[in-house]
Amino acid sequence: MDTLAMILSIIGCLNWGLVGIFQFDLVAWLFGGSLLSRLVYTLVGLAGLWSISFLFRRNGVKE
Repeated sequence: MDTLAMILSIIGCLNWGLVGIFQFDLVAWLFGGSLLSRLVYTLVGLAGLWSISFLFRRNGVKE
């Protein structure tokens, strides 16, 4: 679960970087602003919330 959350968080970070620098939303471009893109955004958001727990763990990310 931790690895999946980290991968989704990285995808979200890269997407926001593209939006900030180039005004290009990769997720919307790939999925056309459909329900699938909303699902990706939701999963990335949930992964970000899960990743908050990494800050409070003694040994960091666990496999």
